[in-house]
Formats: sequence, structure tokens, C-alpha cells
Amino acid sequence: MASSPQVVAELRGARKSYGKVQALKGVDLAIRSGETVAVLGPNGAGKTTAISLLLGLRKPTGGTATLFGRPPSDLQARSRCGVMLQESGVPDLLTVSDLVRLFSSYYPRQLPPGEAVRRAGLTEVAGKRFGNLSGGQQQRVYFALAICGDPEVLFLDEPTVGLDVEGRRAFLADLKEWAGQGRTIVLTTHYLEEADELAHRIVVINHGEVVADASPAEIKSRVPGKKIEIRFKNGVPADLFRTLTVSGLEVTGDLARMLSPEPAAVVREVMRARGDDVVDLDVSGADLEEAFVHLTHDQGVTRG
Repeated sequence: MASSPQVVAELRGARKSYGKVQALKGVDLAIRSGETVAVLGPNGAGKTTAISLLLGLRKPTGGTATLFGRPPSDLQARSRCGVMLQESGVPDLLTVSDLVRLFSSYYPRQLPPGEAVRRAGLTEVAGKRFGNLSGGQQQRVYFALAICGDPEVLFLDEPTVGLDVEGRRAFLADLKEWAGQGRTIVLTTHYLEEADELAHRIVVINHGEVVADASPAEIKSRVPGKKIEIRFKNGVPADLFRTLTVSGLEVTGDLARMLSPEPAAVVREVMRARGDDVVDLDVSGADLEEAFVHLTHDQGVTRG
């Protein structure tokens, strides 16, 4: 029988307080080798604190945090990780190549600097100074610095902030390639479609507690209903939906979006009352955004 994947990073009963504010309230979280895990949550929910405990940037008020079975501050454990934070702070006057060579020297195991530069999509600007790069290029430098130590585990905090659409697509392709090599990736992001596309597991933290830990498909299945989108020729008849079993009605121009536990009944009534005015109609399962809102709002799904 095949052995279970190794736990490479773990919180057990982790609590963290800042004065009277409890940022984490007894969180249990295990990251296993080869997983891509997205940690999601509203601002202030505790997700960044959880990652900070795993990285040894903060110490828990209670409970434990371990990295490769060791304290996160242990240099041997930390040398096996790569970290990409939103604010990394590097010298503006050094070139991309110089920065990668410098940071590579900190690790006992290294990617060849040229390989790290290539994987980050920076070959054409390798000779440029960091301070002369665009914001998106600087983000890619942070990625190169995160992978230059050939890490087993890669921690990414909002990695695509500042990237344009093309840059985001290229970056996500790089992460998929990295994950495909059996590496472990832990990321936080506000772009829920990224989490849906990349992650094997999604962990949702709200008010300092884990409220969901499952695959993207399972989390989306928890939304009680289907998503309905209807486009009308002559404007949305908002009064029509007041008598139907829908929630989160959102109107944008001639398009109405909503959730309903009775999609067939809603569609049937709309077509009976305004069928001649319907241009397009789509019924689908909830996406990760609806699931996220459902999990993190006390009153269920609210949109618009």
C-alpha cells in the first residue's frame, strides 16, 4: 500500500492574538508534499497570520507551527522553502542577474541562476537594474528569487498583483509547470479564479477559524442552488424576480444574475412571463466566488 504524502508544514491548535484581537482561534492546517493549496479569506480573516506562523515570521500565542517537522525558524527547514511576499524590498541598483546570483548564494541547494531567470520570464531584462523595471517585471523578479534555491515548498502571497492579463496568464502557466514537477505550493490570492484553476485544495479562513478545507469542486457544491444568468432585449423586469425564489439578484444593463435552489421553476416562470424578451439564458453550478461569499457571510449569498 502506498504511503501517505509527507506533511511538510503544519499548524496544530494555532492561536495568535494581537492585544485583545484574536487573529487565529485554534487553527489546524496540514500541507502535504506535492499539493497546491490556496488559502483564502476576507481581509483581516487571519490567512496572512497563518502563513506567517508557518514561515516563522510570527510566533503563535498558543498551539504549534512546524516546517518539515522542525520549528519554522530552523535554518535547515527554511532553506527548503521559497517565499514570494508582496513587499520583498531588494536593492534598486542591482541588475536582475546580480540579484538572482546573490540570493542563490544563500541556499545550500540552488537552481542555476540563468535557469531561475528563464523560468521567471526575465531573460530579456536580465541585465537591467531592478529599479528600472516595470511593476509586473519586478513581480517576476520576486518569483525568480523565490525559486532560485530550488525549493521543495513555495509560499506565494498575492503573486499576480500588478500583472497585466498576459503577464498573469504566463505566470499561472509557470506555477502549473512548477507544481507538475511535484513541488508543493501554498498561495494566498484575491483572484478566486486563480485558486480555482491552480489549487488541489482550498482552505477558507474566516474570523480566525478554518470554515472550509476541501477541493474546489466540493467547496463549490456547498452553495445551495444554481447560478442563473438571463439577458433581456428591453431591460431587466426586476419586479418579476421579487415573486421568485432567488437570492443575490444583480442587474448589469440588460443582464440579470442570481442564485436559486429552484432554477427550473425560475426559468419556467421567466419564459412564461417574458419569454419573447429573453435574448440569452444560462444555468450553471455556482463558481468559487459564490461559494466563497456563501462561506464567509453570515447571511448567506449576497451580491449586487
